[in-house]
Amino acid sequence: MATIAATTHDPALLGTLDEIQRRVLWLAVRMVDHANRERPPAPVPAGREAEFAVKVGGHMASSASMVGIMTSLWFAHLDGADKVAVKPHASPVFHAIKYLQGELHRSFLFRLRERGGLQSYPSRTKDPDVADFSTGSVGLGVVAPLFAAMTRRYVDAHFAASDPARFIALVGDAELDEGNVWEAISDAALQGLGNVMFVVDANRQSLDRVIPGQKIKKLMEFFDGSGWHVVEAKYGSLLQAAFAREGGDALRRHIDEMSNEHYQSLFALRGADLRPAFLHDADAAVHRFVDDIDDRELVPLVQNLGGHDLGLLLDSYRACDAVTDRPSVVFAYTVKGWGLPIAGDPLNHAALLSPTQIDALRAELGVDDTTEWDRFPDDSPAGRVCRRAGDEVNNVPPAPRPQLPVPERVGGATGAKPVSTQEVFGRLLTGLGQVPEVSERMVTLSPDVSVSTNLGGWINKYGVFHPEEQPDHLGPDRLLRWQQGPTGRHIELGISEMNLFLALHALGLGQELHGQHLIPIGTVYDPFVCRGLDALIYGLYNGARFVVVGTPAGVTLAPEGGAHQSTITPSIGLELPGLSYAEPCYALALDWLLCDGVRRLGDPDGDSLYLRLSTRPVDQRPFADAAARLGEDELRRQVLAGGYRLVEPDPSLPADAPR
Repeated sequence: MATIAATTHDPALLGTLDEIQRRVLWLAVRMVDHANRERPPAPVPAGREAEFAVKVGGHMASSASMVGIMTSLWFAHLDGADKVAVKPHASPVFHAIKYLQGELHRSFLFRLRERGGLQSYPSRTKDPDVADFSTGSVGLGVVAPLFAAMTRRYVDAHFAASDPARFIALVGDAELDEGNVWEAISDAALQGLGNVMFVVDANRQSLDRVIPGQKIKKLMEFFDGSGWHVVEAKYGSLLQAAFAREGGDALRRHIDEMSNEHYQSLFALRGADLRPAFLHDADAAVHRFVDDIDDRELVPLVQNLGGHDLGLLLDSYRACDAVTDRPSVVFAYTVKGWGLPIAGDPLNHAALLSPTQIDALRAELGVDDTTEWDRFPDDSPAGRVCRRAGDEVNNVPPAPRPQLPVPERVGGATGAKPVSTQEVFGRLLTGLGQVPEVSERMVTLSPDVSVSTNLGGWINKYGVFHPEEQPDHLGPDRLLRWQQGPTGRHIELGISEMNLFLALHALGLGQELHGQHLIPIGTVYDPFVCRGLDALIYGLYNGARFVVVGTPAGVTLAPEGGAHQSTITPSIGLELPGLSYAEPCYALALDWLLCDGVRRLGDPDGDSLYLRLSTRPVDQRPFADAAARLGEDELRRQVLAGGYRLVEPDPSLPADAPR
């Protein structure tokens, strides 16, 4: 673990960045204020006004803690190819930055949390200033850049290498309570990604409380134990200079050992009130050190955290760039509600400033009623920095997905003997692999169930992806040849269905994020689709395209036992938007459905595909009879439309009889 020391930066640049961050803070807070106090309410039915009187909200305090982190990142560090996941509750900061950089029209500043306006949380499908990743406070957006970096590594190994890119996640410290974060960080398939950086907003507060104890230290140890490069940006340049003076060691020890609850309580105090509270339980050396500091100087000194020191933040980002053999994480210590009168208040998460407080903040930040929504003048230092940064990082719409020559059927998957759809699936994959334009874009995944979901044939033919060629100590004379190297087209994950769906999501956005359309096909034991359901919904919400195969599936007891029986997954397939669902009984129907689903992954109006398959061999003759009766073209049309008659009703039945 590395602690970043303050270095000397160009004072003019830091001054300009400080001017920009003050405007970002104002715009973020004012957007929330306007949405809650000034925006005309939508028309409501007469007599039901109370029913529709719902607070808009908007997270002023959580936005404020991120202002320095995001200003230094967007205006002095990011390149055009970089991709960033924004902390969900910092959405107003993101929109303020995009406005200052020229990507967002001014009219949207008045439409925060409004249908057709700016989303509550950054969205890559619904916001006008498109986010690289959708985020929401369940930990999924935290690791989305990690899986995107995995995808970039795969794409660069299989196609022409693209421009270097960094994949960055801006993370609220309380988001690290989510278990899926640690599932991803520990997966071997995600190791060695040196172009990944997490920046943790260590404001030591969650939604309801100050986080007890000194949890940040434990989190840093978790990352370090997982092989990450850990950077601590804890103290700003003022405190670092104080620590370097005689007696400064005692001051540092006192602050280091202070509980979160004690430290957070100091932010509401000023002048003479701060001194006794800060010195609670301090030893004599700390008292002597602080005796020489004026009350007016003590407040900015005690509250001088690294996450609000622009120069220290830039040094931290560059320290991460210098480490290229593993991911990096910066723990940037901040104040929730920085720069606001609600700073550090344990209940500030949903707090809104009063009109009087807004007026005072307006004056403090140097704007008035006539200029409060303005960008900087183009010819000002801040305006030039905003324009240069916008020219570099503003999003350009991606090219559409290519239309691939996917055949209507692979063929060769059926015979005279009964066969299961799971067995046929394995044959169809290798058959699709014979179509060059399709095969080169196919990549399979599984959470350690490749063999039991019939991916063995594909793996034997195309190998397992690894960024470096790996020796095969067991030799080729095996039923399953586990040859790993950069040309492999299967990604093996650990036993985590959450990771499977997050990887499918990342690969399914290959065109949008990396300029290469991929055909990701994941297999999973069907009952455990529910284990990764949040990530499945997240991928579909983001517009990712993929095929997921749940197998074995079924709703009746079988030799696997009740613990491995699907019950509600058909409902999931039917109800989720952006997902077509099918449970074919016959081999030829599966052939048609799989090929059509792969084709639809590239359609502008297409969607993802969920197939539920079975290990039970089924007699294929009834389907062959239906094909002979209807003709294959008509039967295929009916299969893809969602249903067909295997047996026609008796013509002698009355016209109104059930059919």
